[in-house]
Parts: sequence; C-alpha cells; structure tokens
Amino acid sequence: MSGGLVDGRRSAAWRFGWLWTAYGVSAFGTRFAFDAFALVALLVLHAGPAQVSLLAAVGPAVGAVLSVPLGPWVEYRRKRPVMIATDLVRCAVLLSVPLAYALDALTVAQLLVVSVTVAAADITFQAAVGAYVKDVVPRQGLLRANGRLESTTWTATMLGPPLGGAAIGLFGPVTTVVADAVSYLLSAGALGAAGGGDRRPERPDPRPRLRAGDLLDGWRYILRSPDLRPLFLNTVLVNGLIMASSPLLVVLMVGPLGFAPWQYGLAFAVPCLGGLVGARLSRRLVARFGERRVLRVAGSLRACWSVGLACVGPGVAGLVLVIVIEFGLITSMGVFNPVFSTHRLERTPADRVVRTLSAWSATSKASIAVLTALWGLLASFTGPRTAIALAGALLLATPLLLPRRLDEARRYQDSEADAKA
Repeated sequence: MSGGLVDGRRSAAWRFGWLWTAYGVSAFGTRFAFDAFALVALLVLHAGPAQVSLLAAVGPAVGAVLSVPLGPWVEYRRKRPVMIATDLVRCAVLLSVPLAYALDALTVAQLLVVSVTVAAADITFQAAVGAYVKDVVPRQGLLRANGRLESTTWTATMLGPPLGGAAIGLFGPVTTVVADAVSYLLSAGALGAAGGGDRRPERPDPRPRLRAGDLLDGWRYILRSPDLRPLFLNTVLVNGLIMASSPLLVVLMVGPLGFAPWQYGLAFAVPCLGGLVGARLSRRLVARFGERRVLRVAGSLRACWSVGLACVGPGVAGLVLVIVIEFGLITSMGVFNPVFSTHRLERTPADRVVRTLSAWSATSKASIAVLTALWGLLASFTGPRTAIALAGALLLATPLLLPRRLDEARRYQDSEADAKA
C-alpha cells in the first residue's frame, strides 16, 4: 500500500513537472511578446491611437465573452487534451500574422481577430490548468504547486518584455509574435509528454443539451458561495483598478516627466523580483500564521501602494520611488495570489472548476477593459496624475471586500450537495 502511495506521488510530481514546464514556456512567450499587437499596429500598419486603443481593449474583452460558452463544454472533458488544443489554436492564429506580413496583407482587422481568439483560448487554458492541477496534485500540495506557477509568472514578467523589446529592435516587429507562437507549440509538446492522470469527468445521464442558463452557472456558484463571493468582488476590482492606471503611468513617465522607455521598462522589470520572493514565502507564511490571516494581510497590503504613484516626480528620485512602490505592490501580490488560488480551488467542487474559473477570468478581463477605457476618458479631463490618484484612493477601500472569516472547505460544498439531493 505504501509503495502504491509513493508511486502515486511520483506520478503526480511527473505530471505536474511537465505542466509546470508547459506553463513556464508559454508564460515566457507571452511576456516576450508583451504589447506585440500594439507595436505591430504602430510600426507596420502605422495605426493611430484610436485603433491601437481599440486593439488593446476590445480584443481581450470580446475574447472574454466568447470564452463563456466554452466553460460548460470543457467541464465534462479531460483537461489535458483541452490545454493542448488551446495551445495549438493560439500557435496557428499567431503564425497567421507573420504570414500576412510577409505577403504584405496584414491589417488591423486581422490583428483584432487574432487578439480575440488568443484571449478566449487564454481563459480556457487557464481554467483547464486549475482543474488539471486539482486532479493531479494532492490537496496538501496545492499551495506549493500554485506558488511555483506564481513564481514562474513573475520570472517571465521580469525577463520577457526587456528581451522582447531587444528582439524587436534587432530582428523586426513580428519577431516576438513568431516566438510566442513557437512557445505554444512547445507547451503543447510538454503537455503531451505529461501523459494522462487527469480525471475523466462523469457526464450526466442522459446528457443534457447546453442551455443558455448553463452559461451563468459559474457566476451562480461564485455569488452563492459565502467564501468566494467577497474574494471575487475584491480581486476583480483590485485587478481592474491596478491595470486601469497602468497606461496612464506610461503617459506620465514617458511624457511630462521625461523618462526614457528603457527607464520605464526598468521600473517594472526590477520589482518583479518581489513577486518571485512573495510566491516563495507564501507557503511558509500560511504554515505560521494561517490561511485567513495571510489572505487578509497580503490582500490589504496590495491595495496600499498604488496611490503613491501619483506623487512620482522626474529624475532618479522619481524612478526609485516607482521601483519601491511597484516592488511592494508585486511582493504583496506574490504572497496573495497562490494562497488565493489554492483557497479558490479547495472551495470549488471538481465538477465546477472550469466553469467557475472561466467566469472569474472572463469577468476580470472584461472589467479591466472597461475600467481602462473609463480611466483613459477620465485622464483626458483631469490629467493622468489625478486619474492615477483616484484609482489608488479607490484601491484603499477594497480590503473591506475581503472575507472576514473563511469557512471550512467542505461546509458549503456539503450544503450544495444536500440541496441537490
């Protein structure tokens, strides 16, 4: 019996190792191609600000909407083949960009279609990753696994954009798009090497047809859960406000404050070390202080930094201030995110994971797009510094949405099962 347990753990470690490899390769490819569509639109198609803004906001938002019906469809399928399929889809549509570029047929409309497709595939892939991790990793190993994925994300974020910018300067504007496509192909290969291991979902018998109401099932589960509802509202609002002020900080630093683009890149690459540190500390902090306290403290700290960005001035002092603020923000996020991801997986039944994560991610992406557009409009009237300050001030109130206590994982799930019975 003990031998079987050891073999099971080795098998789980093997499968997660390949998943981690696939996740890391594709994450680096995505960060390497950071803002690639906007740069291609500007440098190749000579698009104006309105077209670039449309590409940046509408593509992810429409992709989020299109991903909604995929959640119920993916729920009753094995997750590894779904992840491989989304990798191959992203690879194919991204390769259409350099092909059209070589044929001198590239258009903003094509970039928009590719952006929508990639966004929908991204959400589906991330939701399937969560379900796959829950299937192959023992419950006691979930926090360690999520911490490793979080560390990988911040490492890729730190290294990818500077290297991608250098590649564009040396080899041309579509270089990073090709690299991103290849990363998805390599990710699909790594997932293929992982073998099976994910649970084959049980289908209802008889199999019901997908109804319009089924598309809302993920949101229904989140909003009915006393544990997940406050975390959902908190994370969606925090992510939206942080991302809404990000382009305004670019305008402020590179415009009136006179920072060079490389200085702006440095101000956001160096603080990513904080995300790596925070992710590695998260498991130790939970072991010492408990999940509830870590979620509340780290969740509150990540809301306290952004308001300081409104005080950024020119010169070295201003650059150091941005680095310090971003380091504090990203470190707090590095601690919070893996604990939050683990808590969310533990509180979600295995037959609802994909729908729940898809609904969560789609809402987050849509809210980021809406808030980014609203804050851009606000900045046109008030200036970027005032708009950044307002976003930071609203963030200070978001800890009120964090749950005051965390119920036992099974309590809500058992009540749901009783209600169904």
